[in-house]
Amino acid sequence: MEATSTRRVIVWPGLLTLLVVALAMSLAAGAYSVDWHLLWANWLSGAGSLDWAVIMDVRLPRALLAALVGSTLAVCGAALQGLFRNPLADPGLIGVSSGAGLAVAIGIVLFPATTLAGLYTLSVFAFAGSLLTSALVFVIGRNGPTVDTATLILAGIAINALVGAVVGVLTYISTDEQLRTLTFWTMGSFGGALWPAVGVCFTLTLPVVIWLIAKSRDLNRLLLGEEEARYQGTDTRRIQWQILLLVALGVGACVAFSGIIGFVGLVVPHLLRLFLTADHRQLMPLSAILGAALCLVADTFARTAVAPAEMPVGIVTSLIGGPFFLWLLLNQRWRSPS
Repeated sequence: MEATSTRRVIVWPGLLTLLVVALAMSLAAGAYSVDWHLLWANWLSGAGSLDWAVIMDVRLPRALLAALVGSTLAVCGAALQGLFRNPLADPGLIGVSSGAGLAVAIGIVLFPATTLAGLYTLSVFAFAGSLLTSALVFVIGRNGPTVDTATLILAGIAINALVGAVVGVLTYISTDEQLRTLTFWTMGSFGGALWPAVGVCFTLTLPVVIWLIAKSRDLNRLLLGEEEARYQGTDTRRIQWQILLLVALGVGACVAFSGIIGFVGLVVPHLLRLFLTADHRQLMPLSAILGAALCLVADTFARTAVAPAEMPVGIVTSLIGGPFFLWLLLNQRWRSPS
């Protein structure tokens, strides 16, 4: 117990330091080399410069969007894992992200005039798609009072395959401009980050993160089983649908502004649960910090690894999360009785 408490004391400042370092790296690194002495001199004199424009208009909004998306996906992943009592639950694996992506693709190709109406419009499409797939997976995965893990994962695989096929059809009938936009959504990128988009994403994702963290006690009770949670005074059905709605809104907003970025919601909370604690009162806020840092590092790598070209962030997170997911599956197999 004492070792665990000591580890928690170390982890909090450690992760906060990691987040600050990741943010600084995101602002400093890029294809364009910023002259920091000149930038500081221009800031003091109040004069504008190209360096100042690069930092304030390009890199800072991109870094903030990456941090918002990373923290939201990580917290949503932790909430889904607690809700389904399964460490394999993830917005991408069970089809929530792909459902949001499909809805955005439908809006882009079939209702282009509607999606141009405002920044919130794509979020509405994405929220509807993620909510529909969340509810569908939840209903299919339930086996009486419990959630069947195998059915849950298989339902997610089936939904991802179906969504991929429909997106393929939409890609085939899209125009060149729509095709470029669809490529952005399916591979994930923070390249389109602008201050208005960051503001809208902030207003949608921050309340989701706060509300999900506020449900930490209910998630802890759900870990004991629905019957025990009800005995302790938790309205399990109401909490389940509340969490699904919040996750759908959070994931939908992330997909609307950054495309599909996978495995963040799987890797981050599981690492913290594995090495620190399963208590959601600690797990949820720590997931927000580590998720933001992970997306900042992934985006920095994506911008600098093949500079001046840019690698999609979704590829970087998949390169991290794919091997981790395989290790997680093998680890569960080794632990299970033969």
